[in-house]
Amino acid sequence: MSVLERMVRAVEKVRDRLVRACAALEAAGVRYAVIGGNAVAAWVATVDETAVRNTRDVDILIEPDDFDAASKALEAAGFVYRRVPGVDAFLDGPQARVGDAVHAVLARQKVRQEHSEPAPDASHAVPLADGLRVLALDALVRMKLTSFRRKDQVHLLDLIGVGLVGEKNLPELPEQLAARLRELIENPDH
Repeated sequence: MSVLERMVRAVEKVRDRLVRACAALEAAGVRYAVIGGNAVAAWVATVDETAVRNTRDVDILIEPDDFDAASKALEAAGFVYRRVPGVDAFLDGPQARVGDAVHAVLARQKVRQEHSEPAPDASHAVPLADGLRVLALDALVRMKLTSFRRKDQVHLLDLIGVGLVGEKNLPELPEQLAARLRELIENPDH
């Protein structure tokens, strides 16, 4: 297999994992929202498909009351539950690595102890990507600003770059998050 074929296959595997996981959750009536890099990619694609950045994993926000139902639905779809430090992961089969997984984030709970804000609730999902429920843009921006790791900053820059996020978002944010966004807007290459 050529390198180009491997590149394409890697992207296809993530998209397939996303679609299978969401279909299983939908069929089980689980409240969820696609978050993370796939949510950013979906929003960016609404403006400029050439600006879409690939991601290597699938992150899904799930209501805590729905976790058991989500777990059963994902396991029935071939995913294997594994708790890894700080993450509820559903590996894409028994031989898969943590990178080949669906990562579940619980709504209204802090993703990390040091975060200033909890994750939003799944009611902030909108049908955006071919019927998949994706976290609403404002809630996604808050999550990315709260986490603010390097990849979150890059995702925010992608949203800024296509005009979905900018100065207009500053008034609705708490001071700390507004300062982070302002820094990215004013110094995108920093």
